[in-house]
Amino acid sequence: MLTLTETAAKVIRDLNTQSGEATDKGIRISSQGEDAGSLMLSVADGPESSDKVVESEGAKVYLDPVAATVLDDKALDANIDDQGGISFHVEDQPA
Repeated sequence: MLTLTETAAKVIRDLNTQSGEATDKGIRISSQGEDAGSLMLSVADGPESSDKVVESEGAKVYLDPVAATVLDDKALDANIDDQGGISFHVEDQPA
């Protein structure tokens, strides 16, 4: 199952507080159609009915079935640049 780094969890929590108070807010990672080679990340008010839910340190990530399979052994990390821009990236989980 996808894991979150401490930084990714903090960034997701911060994004959620900026975008409202819904308790199920999180980010959703979904495939572009049936293509597992292209994933899209968006802020979501809650999971879709078929989503897998990953929760870590109060941060919620919703994965559609294709994304859940592709990211099963991965970790989600985040960076914040000097201008406050956020970037997420996927890496192998530590052994």
